[in-house]
Amino acid sequence: SVVFLCVLVNLVFFLFPVQNGWGVTYSPTQICALKGSTVEIHCKYTHSHKKGGITIKVEKSFWFAKTDENPVDLKTEEQYAGRVEYNCDRTRCRLTIRDVKKSDSAVYKFRFETNTHDGSYTGKPGVTLNVTDLDPKVYVSKKNFHFKCLSKCITPDLSSYVWYKNGHKFNEGTYAYSDKFENKDSVSCAVKGYEDFPSPPVYAPVFSSASLNSSDNPVENSSVTLSCTSDANPAANYTWYKNETSDPQVLSKELQLVFSSIKSSDSGEYYCVSENQLGRRTSNSISVDVKYAPKCVSVTVSTSEITEGNSVTLTCSNDANPAASYTWYKDNQTVFEGQKGTYDFLSIRSEDSGMYHCTAKNHYGWINSSSVHVNVECKYKGF
Repeated sequence: SVVFLCVLVNLVFFLFPVQNGWGVTYSPTQICALKGSTVEIHCKYTHSHKKGGITIKVEKSFWFAKTDENPVDLKTEEQYAGRVEYNCDRTRCRLTIRDVKKSDSAVYKFRFETNTHDGSYTGKPGVTLNVTDLDPKVYVSKKNFHFKCLSKCITPDLSSYVWYKNGHKFNEGTYAYSDKFENKDSVSCAVKGYEDFPSPPVYAPVFSSASLNSSDNPVENSSVTLSCTSDANPAANYTWYKNETSDPQVLSKELQLVFSSIKSSDSGEYYCVSENQLGRRTSNSISVDVKYAPKCVSVTVSTSEITEGNSVTLTCSNDANPAASYTWYKDNQTVFEGQKGTYDFLSIRSEDSGMYHCTAKNHYGWINSSSVHVNVECKYKGF
């Protein structure tokens, strides 16, 4: 079973002591709000009733933000034009800000001014408003398939969420939900009332693809990178294998498999596995065919006893990719050029005796063999 948990908003309540009969209390003192929503900030104020025989009366009250020096009434600021409203009932006041913006994030304070010379008071520390984008996000724990829907704003009201599976609403009004989760499923959540702004869905990898960093075949001793890509949320982890045994060994757990100086022995079929907490998927196999110049060249003779009239074959052996072409030499003079790695004598003659060697060559280089001595003996050694 799968458990889904959603948490969104956190409000902090705190009361500040009244000093000398003057004070302002706020509840709450911290508010996290979603961009575009309406925010209400509440306070209660108190003051002495008389001073020097004069009855103290509040003549003006307003809210301000950002600075205590020369506080400016929010209603007069262009930034808040048409979006703020004050409501006071005796000593209880409320500030309403509609369509809040990120730029509205600030500390808001209430100030009242009385009919006495020094009878003004600003309530501190005020209320901190943090405005964020609507950004719910689903987090997954593989250990027990535990899902959480979190946002920058956290609230104790855990029932104000809507959950979706494969794009369809399947649960509302609960912070925990147990259900089966299959590899093809996707899950997302939204704040109730903001269903048009759901979280990005989480899902197992829907594909996995391996690719070579170049369209050209790699050349021995060059740098070669294989890359694995997938579509998954949470992002996938990657594992690379070489398809050469029934029990392939792990080559790398990185997004890329890097050969800083690739060898001919690295030729083969490679694939990657993309995996996250919700599932895994194996990529296509990609063929790595390392090209290299001829090496390990040698000449062998088909028989150790060479007699006139016999058939004899010289073979030029080498390791090359692509296959080499050959040039044959007798006593350092070219006698044959072609793709064949053999030089054939259908009926060898005594004048064919000499020192033979070959050159193996392809697009990436060439190499000479050592020489072999071919000594043709007469078929009849005399009377």
